[in-house]
Amino acid sequence: MQFWHSLVFALSLLPLAASAQPDMTAPEALAASQSGKVRLIDIRTPQEWRQTGVAPGAGRVDMYRGAEHLLRGVLQEVKGDRDAPIALICRTGNRTTQAQRFLQQQGFTQVFNVKEGMAGSAAGPGWLRRGLPVESCVAC
Repeated sequence: MQFWHSLVFALSLLPLAASAQPDMTAPEALAASQSGKVRLIDIRTPQEWRQTGVAPGAGRVDMYRGAEHLLRGVLQEVKGDRDAPIALICRTGNRTTQAQRFLQQQGFTQVFNVKEGMAGSAAGPGWLRRGLPVESCVAC
């Protein structure tokens, strides 16, 4: 819970006009991940990973464990390279929008948002409805 209070406070400091960009569709994220152009990182919870599976090869960092955990986890996924291209995915794009802004504030330069998420949103049908591949994550 403290994470959300910290994150909400940090995000409230952003100008209202600031928008998290750039975005990437689920098929674009799959292709870019498979070709090695981006590191796809799923920021949902372990329970969500178990329920739906995760994109093949996606890193997993539970955003709900706090801002420091998110930062450390993403840094570990990119071996400390804040210029490495990453694509964030969650359930519907809400968490990725917040995480994208947070990571950009922390000096990450290439943070893409898979805004339609796994389940779909106004941005698109989502990873699952598009029939994109998933790997089971029973040990998450």
